[in-house]
Amino acid sequence: MTQVRDDRLDTALLRLIGVTLLGGIMGILDSTMVTVAADTLSQAFGSSLSVISWASTGYLLALTVTIPITSWAVRRFGVKRLWLFGLVLFVAASLASALSWSVESLVLFRVVQGAGAGILDPLVLVILARAAGPSRAGRVMGMMGVVLSLGPVLGPVLGGLLLDSMGWRSMFYINLPIGIVAFMLALRVIPTDPPGEQDARTPLDIVGFLLLAPGFAATVLALTQAGEHAEFAAPAVLAPLSIGLALLFGYVVHALRVRTTEPLIDVRLFTSRSFAASVTVQGLVGLGTYAGLFALPLYYQIIHDHGAGGAGLLVAPLGLGSAFAMPIAGRLSDRLGARSLVQGGAVLAAAGAFALTRIGAESGEAWSALAALVIGFGLGAVGAPTMGSLYRTLPAEKVPQGSSVLYNLNQLGGALGVACAALILAAAGAGGVSGGIGGFQQVNWFLLAVAVVILAASPLLPGRLQEIPSTALDTASDADPAGERQQAHR
Repeated sequence: MTQVRDDRLDTALLRLIGVTLLGGIMGILDSTMVTVAADTLSQAFGSSLSVISWASTGYLLALTVTIPITSWAVRRFGVKRLWLFGLVLFVAASLASALSWSVESLVLFRVVQGAGAGILDPLVLVILARAAGPSRAGRVMGMMGVVLSLGPVLGPVLGGLLLDSMGWRSMFYINLPIGIVAFMLALRVIPTDPPGEQDARTPLDIVGFLLLAPGFAATVLALTQAGEHAEFAAPAVLAPLSIGLALLFGYVVHALRVRTTEPLIDVRLFTSRSFAASVTVQGLVGLGTYAGLFALPLYYQIIHDHGAGGAGLLVAPLGLGSAFAMPIAGRLSDRLGARSLVQGGAVLAAAGAFALTRIGAESGEAWSALAALVIGFGLGAVGAPTMGSLYRTLPAEKVPQGSSVLYNLNQLGGALGVACAALILAAAGAGGVSGGIGGFQQVNWFLLAVAVVILAASPLLPGRLQEIPSTALDTASDADPAGERQQAHR
């Protein structure tokens, strides 16, 4: 007889969501908050901006390197112990960063802080996906998506407020009370791993780690440099990009051949249509979001002569639209599946991007803010259902690996979005429209193209989730690594 699962979010689950997001929000905010302090830090340490930039780049690279190993560490140490360790590491590194006495010490402590975030970020998904179950994955991921959407927007705003009122060290000190409270609550709320789920004898795929982690890091570094140099042909871009892609290719070959240990990420997961489509679409959401977050502030600063603070506030509708759409779309996806919602969201995002291509230098800020709100709403309607579909099609034992893939592709998508936007603006400048509206219109045509690609990929996502036996939701066969038999596609 078919068993219908209770899909309500009970008090215990809501408490778990709140505690988990409290711990996870620190890394999300810190990834962007420090960027507004570059000039202040340069003056404080008497260093160049290029050197100071490594406080952000080092954080990002450490985060990227750490994420792939988290899936192994979950099996080796368990979710709860690893979560508590990640909190301690992040808070300790935040305190050390606040006490930095030189630019070298700041970069070093920021690297450690990034490693802590690399543990916490994918574990947020692991904890919530396991607690929610397939029938509630969409709405829980929608609630998490609010934090993911607002983090990149609120980070610079919060960083600017702290910088102006209490100095640059306060941007790190603020993590101490949040982290301590998150740790104490996690001791009580994060569930202990069931017996048998962790294995102290689980071997680490060392060769895989030496290929995958630096491969992702080198690729992200190349895309970051492409954004800074506004070109892909620069040696600072081509060298790490070539190394990164070669290492990632080497990892794929290794993962398909390894037999003595389990690979950090089972590349056979990509043979599942649902899994491959979900992580690809989520990467495209990151690409579009960060391209917009890069170009819109420049538009307000160059075209409308706003300061950094005013431009940051005018970009907020992009994040607010996504934050508003995420929980609604996530809840609906638990009943309707991801496909139709993603299609509607992609159409909305394309419409908002098209509206921005029509805005001229004389257009008021209200129209561009409204268009950004529509883009954010559309991307939010894509993001939550896509994440929900990922965790509905993954067997429980593959959730940590799926989370690692999702976060790494999101990082790559974000870095690629910034690089593409910078390249488009630079090319427009070379064509004689530097400082004008032409380059920004071209970036928005790029955003529209991203939305069209999402729309084209949407048929590969799962359709409506049918009522199925609860035992089937918790198991998967070796022949079907992403559990696609659990889904009924319209």
